Amino acid sequence: EQFSDFIKQVRAEFEKKIIIAGNVCTPEMTEQLILSGADIVKVGIGGGSACITRNVAGVGIPQLSAVIDCSDAAHGIGGMVMSDGGCTCSGDISKAFGANADFVMLGGLLAGHDENSETITENKSTGEKTVEFYGMASSFALEKYYRENKGKDYKASEGKLVKIPYKGALEDTLLDLLGGVRSTCTYIGAKKIKDISKCTTFVCVNNQLNKFYT
Repeated sequence: EQFSDFIKQVRAEFEKKIIIAGNVCTPEMTEQLILSGADIVKVGIGGGSACITRNVAGVGIPQLSAVIDCSDAAHGIGGMVMSDGGCTCSGDISKAFGANADFVMLGGLLAGHDENSETITENKSTGEKTVEFYGMASSFALEKYYRENKGKDYKASEGKLVKIPYKGALEDTLLDLLGGVRSTCTYIGAKKIKDISKCTTFVCVNNQLNKFYT
């Protein structure tokens, strides 16, 4: 309720600005935020690669189900949704669009590149290069960005700090991701991203990949 009231205040002050609000994972909250003045609702709790909310708080809904339900609620009243979390490859991005997401937000997939601000560390013995990546609700981020409030309002850590391989230039990763989404469109007959959901059928499987050589 406080969040909805805050969005109403922001909308009253900035009538023509685009408001993105979240995160939520239920159609009821999606609808409430849009009716309060949000244009786009971020959908996803606990699905991020550096997120541990589902362990710490016990809150969250599987990302695909959340996007399907929340996008249906949003589009019914003229709003939009942004899928946030759960993407580990280009296929996951396509699935988010297939679930009717208007936008897909990426974090971990874009981490570890030259364009990131974190320091690149090289292992002298192996030559392996790594970069630190952390969730914004992690204790590391809370200490780094909110150090002045330490001890005043304690917050449990809902993220983790991990070391990931250095990936080089971001352009190469973006080309791979875009290529994957284009392949999706080719296979299912979608002429543009907005058509992906119209051409998508989801089937429950227990083995997605042939792992004979892995």
